[in-house]
Amino acid sequence: MEIMKSSSTLVNKNTIDTIAIGGFDGMHIAHQELFKNLGKNGAIVCIETGYANLTPKSYRQEYTNYPIYYYILENIKKLEGIEFVKLLKEEFTSLKKIVIGFDFCFGKNRKYCIDELKKIFDGEVVVISEIKFDNYPIHSRHIREFIKDGDIQKANKFLGKEYKIYGVAIKGQGLGKSDFVPTINLRIDDFLLPKDGVYITKTYIDNIEHNSVTFIGNRKTTDNSFAIETHILNKDIHFENINISIKFIEKIRDNKKFNDFIELKNQILEDINYAKKYFY
Repeated sequence: MEIMKSSSTLVNKNTIDTIAIGGFDGMHIAHQELFKNLGKNGAIVCIETGYANLTPKSYRQEYTNYPIYYYILENIKKLEGIEFVKLLKEEFTSLKKIVIGFDFCFGKNRKYCIDELKKIFDGEVVVISEIKFDNYPIHSRHIREFIKDGDIQKANKFLGKEYKIYGVAIKGQGLGKSDFVPTINLRIDDFLLPKDGVYITKTYIDNIEHNSVTFIGNRKTTDNSFAIETHILNKDIHFENINISIKFIEKIRDNKKFNDFIELKNQILEDINYAKKYFY
C-alpha cells in the first residue's frame, strides 16, 4: 500500500491518536472545522484522487500544522470497510478517534458510510455537520465553480483565505517591457486557473510579497497565445526559471480584444491604477 507523507516536522506515527479523513482539496473553512477536533496528537489522512487542483499534492501542508498522510485512492478503493479500518489501525497504532464530515463514505463502491464506520471502528467517531456560509454549503466543488466563473471574492470567503497558485517564471513574448509594462510570465501546472481576465493580486517572489496585477487568457490583441502574466506595481522586476506564487484578490475585468496597441496600453494603465487604488 503506497502512502505518501508530507509533514513540516518528523512525526512518530505511533503517537498519533486522532485522524481526520477526507479529500481536503482547498483546505477551506469547512475542512478547518474538522481539524479543530484533532488535538495535540492529531494528523490528517488525505485520500488522494489525483483530481485536486485547489491545493494539489503536498500544497495542502501550507494550510495546517498537522502532518498529512496521503492515501492513493486507486490503492484502497477496492477494500471492504473492515479492511480499510484495519489498515488505519495498523498505520496508526494508537488510534482512538476518527473525525469525518457529514457526507463521508469509504470502501469498495463507497458503500460504507458513517453508521458502518461507527460499527467497525472500536474508538470514537466525530461527525462534523455541514458548514455553510451565508446559508450556502461549503464544498470544494462550489469553490471550483466560483474560481472558474472569476468570482474570486466569493471563492476566498469560502476558502477562508486568498486563492493561491504556484508556478515557474518563463520567457515571455518580449513586448511587455518594450511596448506596454514589464511583466513576469508564468507556467502553471496542477492548479485550477481563474476565468480569463485581469485580477488584483499579490505576487510572491522568494517569499517576498509584491502588490500586482495579473492577466490570464489569450493575448487577443497581439499573438493570441495563452499567457499568465503578472505586473509588479511600482517596481521593475524580471525573473525567469524561479518559483513564484500568486494570490488572487479581486477580478478587474474580462479579457478582450483591442483595436490597436495604444488602446491596449491605455487599458493596462487603467487596470494598474484600479489596483493601486485598492492597495494604496
